[in-house]
Amino acid sequence: MDKKNYLYPLLAILFWSGNVIVSKMASHQISPIAITCYRLILALAVMGTFVLIPTWRNRHTIFQYWKHLALGGFLSVSLFQFLSYQAATTTTATNMAIVTALIPLITIILSVFILKEKIHSGLVIGGSLSFFGILYLLGHGHISEVFTQGVHVGDVLMLIAAIGFALYGVLLKRWKMPIPAWQANFVMSAFALVYVLPFFVFLPATQMQLNHQTVPMILYAGIFSSILLSYLWIEGVRHLGPNKNSLFMNLLPIFTSIIAVVLLSESLQNFHFIGGSVTLIGILFAQISNKPSKLTLDHH
Repeated sequence: MDKKNYLYPLLAILFWSGNVIVSKMASHQISPIAITCYRLILALAVMGTFVLIPTWRNRHTIFQYWKHLALGGFLSVSLFQFLSYQAATTTTATNMAIVTALIPLITIILSVFILKEKIHSGLVIGGSLSFFGILYLLGHGHISEVFTQGVHVGDVLMLIAAIGFALYGVLLKRWKMPIPAWQANFVMSAFALVYVLPFFVFLPATQMQLNHQTVPMILYAGIFSSILLSYLWIEGVRHLGPNKNSLFMNLLPIFTSIIAVVLLSESLQNFHFIGGSVTLIGILFAQISNKPSKLTLDHH
């Protein structure tokens, strides 16, 4: 296998890390609804230059799956992006990245329930490790504080966003839509815009203004995050396969924390290293383990 193929997911995760940083930078500059709406308009305009005509030609097949695409647009685009921007107002970029890195593990867990896939011993062990790591992280090194003082709202919102995105991935596998990835992405983004547009219309002007600070963030979110990231991830899956490609998600907290320290002056504490490492080890263990146990949720 050509080693250059590993650049696809590597660059995709680098762009994803940048998106987390942009989310944090935008949290006090522009409304989550506004930047979500702007990035969708920009992404659709750019994608439309090469996807619109093929999508129109394929409209009959697309129409058969419009309900699936509508739900996918809600889960993967509007819900995930809005909650990410909202979460950034009350948590750190490092925390956001670590919680986002749970997506592959959550996907495996949801696949057990929705796709009736077998429970592997690696899932049980890895899931337990990751759960402990996340509690340690959110409790700032004291797990008991999670239950006595609670956690940041942003961490909870980021977890909901991750669950929604993981559910989207599982549903895609279940639906098996005969629609090219770029066309599906274009239609789902269009649905996502429909969802957020009514909220955008009623926003106060102060929350959606365009200026020298917000425009670069929107450009990054619309082009690098929405288009280039999607392309690189799709190519990574095509060349490496979904399992090997998803392993690169474990690099997200590492890249993000480095950028956050440099650009956002975030400080990394011991609980970040310990909690984050335990979480990532658990995720990695669950991903690479192929030893099935006798447990299963499908009793038929």
